[in-house]
Amino acid sequence: MNILIAGAGIGGLTAALSLHAAGCEDVCVVEAAPEIRPLGAGINLLPNAVRELAALGLYEELLRRSVPLERLGYFNHHGQTVWSERRGHGAGHHWPQLAVFRGSLQELLAARVAERLGPDAVRTDARLTGFTVADSGRVRVDLGHRSRGGTASTVETDVLVGADGIRSAVRGTLYPQEGSPRSQGVVVWRGVTRSRPFMGGRSMVVMGDGRWKVVVYPLADLPDASGDVPVNWAASYTGDLDVRPAEVRDRFLPRFADWRCEDLVVRDVLGGAEPAQEFPMMDRDPLPRWSFGPVTLLGDAAHAMAPMGSNATTQAVVDARALAHAVSLHADPVHALREYDRERRPAMNRLQLMNRAKGPEVVIDLACARAPEGFTGTGTGDADDVLPHRELAAIAHAYATAAGTDPDSSNFPSPYGSPEGPAHPVRAGAAR
Repeated sequence: MNILIAGAGIGGLTAALSLHAAGCEDVCVVEAAPEIRPLGAGINLLPNAVRELAALGLYEELLRRSVPLERLGYFNHHGQTVWSERRGHGAGHHWPQLAVFRGSLQELLAARVAERLGPDAVRTDARLTGFTVADSGRVRVDLGHRSRGGTASTVETDVLVGADGIRSAVRGTLYPQEGSPRSQGVVVWRGVTRSRPFMGGRSMVVMGDGRWKVVVYPLADLPDASGDVPVNWAASYTGDLDVRPAEVRDRFLPRFADWRCEDLVVRDVLGGAEPAQEFPMMDRDPLPRWSFGPVTLLGDAAHAMAPMGSNATTQAVVDARALAHAVSLHADPVHALREYDRERRPAMNRLQLMNRAKGPEVVIDLACARAPEGFTGTGTGDADDVLPHRELAAIAHAYATAAGTDPDSSNFPSPYGSPEGPAHPVRAGAAR
């Protein structure tokens, strides 16, 4: 069986490694970009994704490229705690939650694909433009090559996996009437700034006032000679901006002038010299089906979701492992893809809708609606007079359970087999 994966992002490369580990020798990844470059800002890998990457023998190197997050805090714009929880080992997980540069993770995965599957396993400058399924069951894939003057070529494969992102050409062929991704009515600005460590150096902060929001977390454990670490940040606004200054930072930075949280000064992080990017927040509607005969979808191509709960990359990794496991169990590729669809799609459809409703971050909106001037009652850390602890805990637990990121789910050995990695960490134990 040969398998073609469209898209050399995190999901596509993890799928290639997983399929190879499951015994598939003939796997090829095609990528539209002319080369794989370490681009992008920060991402989070939740414990279930770290477990799956460890099963591929990547744990030690992944640790060297990342920082384990130990605390997640939701705060109102006054800097008061709405909800705070331990993460990773401190929350009872066998595996940590890791913050890492997206480009660094992609670079690691691409290097391992070249090492294990061969230097020609990834073909760049090969954009999938369409495909057809022949009566024989084989898939004829059309590719475009921009750097070769826009020339085209075709390849045939037994299985086609669309891991080509939110604007997936594979999905567009399967669902030609769907149209563009769905706007969330939110403007997002993202960047990475070198800044002083905050809240102990291993904390993720989410602050908001119901319309404006900021997410901040570190991307390195050890400060440089100046005492700084790279800090990933994302600021957002729900609604239409009345004024759009020419300078990108002038569109959002003044709104955060007075936002502080313990020793974190939000303006200092958002106002760094590094470039900021602006884009609309978008997602896709849940699908009734991912797999059509020998063709299926994976990652954002299957379930692009609003960035709540740090789940997009994590679920792409789990998709990749689930797909490879199904292929290893079923000689008939159509049956394998159908089983993969049956296992993963219902849970991801639910998670998409939960993220569209703001997922665990809804606690900030609840706090702002019930106490717009801040907490003035008992003064307890989680403002139990306004938001009962049991209500917040139920929201957090329901989301983690739906995502499969709770300890009860993620502490089991990989359900997709562990051909190379350990069943639990051999370093960075739970007694941190």
